[in-house]
This record gives sequence, structure tokens and C-alpha cells, in this order.
Amino acid sequence: MPLNRRQIIATALLSLLMLAPYAWSAVTGEEIYKEVLEGTALYDDPELDAYIKKLGAEIISVSEMAGEEFTFTLLDSPDLNAFATRDNYIYVNRGLLNYVSNEAQLVSVLAHEVGHITRKHVTGQEGKATGAQILSTIAAVLSGSNEVYEAGMAYANSIIRGHGRRNELEADEAGAEYMAKLGYAPSEMISMLSIMKDYESLQKDRAKAKGASKQTYHGIFSSHPRNDSRLRTVVSKANAVKSDETRDNGASRYRQLTDGLIWGENFLAKEKKPERFSNMRLRVRFDFPKDWKQNANPKPFMASGAPEDKTATLKMRPIARTSQTPEEYLYNYLKVSQLKEGKSIAPARLKGFTGILPGGDKGPDSRIAVVYYKLNAYLFSGEVTEQDAFIETDKLFITAINTFRPISSREIAGQKPKTINYVKATSRTTFDGLTKALKLNAVDSQDLRIINGFYPSGEPSAGDWIKIFKQ
Repeated sequence: MPLNRRQIIATALLSLLMLAPYAWSAVTGEEIYKEVLEGTALYDDPELDAYIKKLGAEIISVSEMAGEEFTFTLLDSPDLNAFATRDNYIYVNRGLLNYVSNEAQLVSVLAHEVGHITRKHVTGQEGKATGAQILSTIAAVLSGSNEVYEAGMAYANSIIRGHGRRNELEADEAGAEYMAKLGYAPSEMISMLSIMKDYESLQKDRAKAKGASKQTYHGIFSSHPRNDSRLRTVVSKANAVKSDETRDNGASRYRQLTDGLIWGENFLAKEKKPERFSNMRLRVRFDFPKDWKQNANPKPFMASGAPEDKTATLKMRPIARTSQTPEEYLYNYLKVSQLKEGKSIAPARLKGFTGILPGGDKGPDSRIAVVYYKLNAYLFSGEVTEQDAFIETDKLFITAINTFRPISSREIAGQKPKTINYVKATSRTTFDGLTKALKLNAVDSQDLRIINGFYPSGEPSAGDWIKIFKQ
């Protein structure tokens, strides 16, 4: 299947990175942050977000970069992943938290990513490999293509064999040191990596059954982390700087904060917002900027909204699409004039393109965007009455356009996503019993073992807290 334009751009980014050792240095952490958030939303849990930021700040305070500013971001992605980029940005996927069992394990992940930054693995030529992996992740976000992600990871892995192993061990060593200084047991890092390795093994088996491959967060160990002598050596070194004050593993705190955490894909439950436009026949929706009013429209499939002072307008209308890319559709089919700052977009991982239509002598600039869904091209146009207001109002246009998404059958039915909940095991609790009681399939049953640290075998003891899926 030929690559679409977004995939070509993503692949080109990766190729340029490999060909030019300093290409990565031209990309700032803030630019990466903006690209990531265009494709992946923030996870809406202020208390959990504040918890991660607090733990991150504590780690920074005992690191070589104490006092410097770091940005910790909790993404609403179901994937087990965390990564660091230049300019001290660290990202944690909501999905990773499903696999963590206590605070100390979460600290081990955060400390490991901080270690990549303090050991300068994400800057300059030393960070070339890490940059390749991050760009492959961003490329997947931009394209919505697992194929681009896998190709990028394979390309990156082909050049990190020399430095990747060393960098990961250095990050583990630094992270274990930060844990020890804070009073956590560094051995919790090996426990967390063991869960990740079990997950990686399971994903590889599943991928192999489908004839594919799968890369994961820390997939560089040829042996299991518990048996890896070099990893155990660097982690045990941290005991030399162990704090006089020790902390427990924080299982109770972590359990309290993550009870009800979304499991899997986070489709939104039916939610009525005054600024939301929804059309059940087309099965699409998007949100106008907050406090904007929707205008009455004689055409049922069109949407129009404006602030109270009427200084701006955002309109949306569906048009029959063609086989062209969204960019070609705008220029060749709709005959739109050349746009400024034209770029591909992917709200809800749909294909789209947007840019600024210069006003010139005819008036202020305007925002134009088109998003493909099924047989329609959804055309957005954002206009202002005064050019001076365009830059700030355009930010509202972009945010609103990126909320566009299909309405799922589950959302229409008012269902909610699955969540993680905790129950206490009894002497009779087994995973086979939980599988039957919760009516889980074989895949869910394996996942249940993984998130509880009992893969591929083993049973809980009476009094253990066990995670289950609940809807």
C-alpha cells in the first residue's frame, strides 16, 4: 500500500535524522511537546497529574540538575510507555500506570527517564539514537500508522546497538541512585522492569502469531531483568548513597490514586457541553471554544459558533470527499488559494490538513481546515473581524478543530470505558476464578496476570490487593 503524504513526511523526518547527526538538535523540546499533544490528549485527572509532578520534582531535587525546570506530562494513551526528550521534557502514558503496582515502581520509571536527561542521552550526537526512537513515536502519532512506528523503531534500533545498551544501563544507574537518595528501595526498579519485560514477551508472542513484530519501552535485555547481571550490578551500586531515612513502597497511596484509572482505549462517555456540536446522523462531534454560542443554522449538517461579542466565527460543513489527500482536496478540488503554515493534522487519528488563508486587501486572515471521516470531508473555516485579533483567536480555532472526532456506538449508548479497580484476594482467589467471574477472554486473562505481576503463572495470596477490570 503506498504511503500517504503524512506518512511520507514522517519517514522523511526519520531519514533526515539518520543522515544528519545534528538534525535532532534543530528540534526543540517545546516543538516536540506541541506535536505530541496534537495527536495525543492529556489525561484528565488533576490529582494523578499533580502526584506525578510532585514525584518528578523530588527526583530532580536529588539529581545533578537540581533547581532546573522539568516538564512532566501525563498522556491519555493506553500504551505502556514513558520517554524523555530534550529541554527536560518527560512523558508518561496513562497506560503505563496500569502496570505499576506501587509508588516506588512509578518513581523508578520517572527516575530512569530523568537519568536519560541528566546523562545527556537526549541531546547532541549522543542523543541521536534516542532522538530516532522519539521521532518514530511522534511519526506514529502524526500518521496514525503502526507501520511507520515499527519502521522507525527498527531503523533506530539498527543504529543504537552500540550506545543503546550503555545508555539504558546509565539511565538505570542514575535512576537507582536517585531512588536510594529519596529512601526508596532501588530493587523496585528491577521489579518494574521485570513487569515490562513480561509485557514485552507477551506482546512479541501475540505479534508473532499475527506475523508482525513489536518493540516496547525497555526492550534491550537479552535475558530477563531479574537475571541480568549488569543491570543488577548498576542498581545495587545505588546502596552506597542510600538515605538514612527510608520510605515504604507507597502501595497504599498509589492504589488510592489509581483506583478507577482508565484501562485500554478511553472513549468518552456521553457528555453534554453547551459548546459541543453533535450530529447523530453523521456520528461526529466537536467542541467550539468555551463560552462560545452555537448559531441557529437552517442546514442541519452545518455548524456555526461565535463568542458573545461576535468578533469571530467558526463554521463547519460536510462535503463529499474524493480519493485525494486532504491537502490535494483543498487545493485541487476546492480551489483554495495557497495557505500559509500549511500542515497535516490528525484529530482522533483521522486524516486532515490545515493552514492560514491570507486576507490581504480583502480583510483579515482566516483559518481553513479539512478532516476526512468516512465518505465526507469536514471543512472548517475560522474568521475574525479584526486582523489584530487573529493570532490569539486562531489558537482557539486550532484547539476546536482538534476536538473533532467520530461518535462511537458505545458513546451513543452511554457506556463508559473499562477501569482498573482493586479487590482483596481471599484464600480462594485464583486467576482462573477471576477470569470466569469477570467473563474475560484469553487475552484479557493474560493482561490481568501481567498487571498484577503474576505472568505467566502464579496465584495471589490471601490479603493481597489485586487489580481487576471493571465497566
